[in-house]
Amino acid sequence: MHSEGFRDHPVRSYVLTGGRAHPTRNTLRPETLLCVAQDDRRDPVRATGRYERAVLEICRGTLALAEIAAYLRLPVSLVAVLVSDLVDAGHLTIRSGSGAGLPDTGLLEEVLDGLRNL
Repeated sequence: MHSEGFRDHPVRSYVLTGGRAHPTRNTLRPETLLCVAQDDRRDPVRATGRYERAVLEICRGTLALAEIAAYLRLPVSLVAVLVSDLVDAGHLTIRSGSGAGLPDTGLLEEVLDGLRNL
């Protein structure tokens, strides 16, 4: 997915989230792992907006919220609202586990540092 178009988008973030500044799920953190729901893998176009479709396109594997934001070059807080809506609609699922397969803390810190430098 090429994200150049997202970087210079003239629409303000609050417009993309319908004026909301907070996700419906308060459990979403930058390290939260997400993936496309099993029954949603065939039809990512069901998500209504351009950014929601972009999230679904890059979430074919399991990605952290911070990684999704980095790929889209959008603030984590904005992506948290979009992702929360996608989870609520059944398009994405939150992965939980015992810690096996989780990204290294150092990697997550590097991703967050990169996001801060955007």
